[in-house]
Amino acid sequence: MEPQKINRRRMLKGSMALFLAPWASALEPGSIEKDDRSPTDCESIKAQKQMNIHYLEIVTPDVDVSVALYSEIHDITFNPADPMLGGAQTAKLPNGGMLGIRSPLRDTEAPVVRPYYLVEDIDQAVTAAAKSGAEIAMMPMEIPGRGKFAIFILGGIETGLWEV
Repeated sequence: MEPQKINRRRMLKGSMALFLAPWASALEPGSIEKDDRSPTDCESIKAQKQMNIHYLEIVTPDVDVSVALYSEIHDITFNPADPMLGGAQTAKLPNGGMLGIRSPLRDTEAPVVRPYYLVEDIDQAVTAAAKSGAEIAMMPMEIPGRGKFAIFILGGIETGLWEV
């Protein structure tokens, strides 16, 4: 007896029909609700206390290539390497934050994109992270003239904190 050929395309169409059937009404024109918030609503949201990225750090072995790429696609200019920020080349961002691109500081430092969130009390934030089960990779450390930073790892994700 010869094995039957499976029509994968037909199976996929049938499976998709079963999957999409409950959602069909949501796919009809006019079924998606529009965002009717007014500009005033949006401004009041902005005025509320928010989570802000103060510094976005990119650690890469290809600093020059990365700086050139980000300069081109975002039309930003980087400053020379800053020894106080691990040799990162930095660029000021329109929202007041900063982007830094640097090489790994040690052989064991893997490439990473690490946001540093602005906090009012870094010691309290680090304590909260530790209580949540995060590994504190860098205890609060002062960078003269720039404030304090700390790093924690939770679920494999590296996150920075920054207090100015």
